[in-house]
Amino acid sequence: MDRDPIALQHRAVETAVEDSGLDWTFIRPGMFATNALWWWREPIRGKGVVRLPYPESQTAPVHEKDLAALAVTTLRQPGHERRAYTVYGPESLTLRQQVEHIAKAIGRPIPINVISVTEAREELGRTMPPVGVEVIVKQWTARNGTPAQTSTLVEKITGRAARRFAEWAIDHAGDFS
Repeated sequence: MDRDPIALQHRAVETAVEDSGLDWTFIRPGMFATNALWWWREPIRGKGVVRLPYPESQTAPVHEKDLAALAVTTLRQPGHERRAYTVYGPESLTLRQQVEHIAKAIGRPIPINVISVTEAREELGRTMPPVGVEVIVKQWTARNGTPAQTSTLVEKITGRAARRFAEWAIDHAGDFS
């Protein structure tokens, strides 16, 4: 978290809340599954192809329904005050595997073209702010061929197994069609 500019911004807000004297609970998601919409919705809808610099880069996407369930549980049940939860998805998947899950959900193949990091920055910059582009490219580079950290926190706190990316893809198939 120390060098990630987005995490630094979040931490500044957390520090202010901690210093306020109010009770607080922080939920810190790793990679949102919904980031796939930023990255791939338009390419899949438009040309039906995903272009990536590192298709074997791995992430552990978190379904937004799991984040909502965590928030509800921690707000309604005692014992979560002044606690911070870092949440990762239940499985480490390559970007290629994530695209394959989307392809299965929409019922058609989605080819992947490998591109340069420069091209990826340019393309991501069409849908994301520059700071987001740099964070994503840095993470993809670091996680290329390396499993991402996963977590069982959703199940431990909510009592329900975390949703896998394949389920997220089914839930969002209409966004890619």
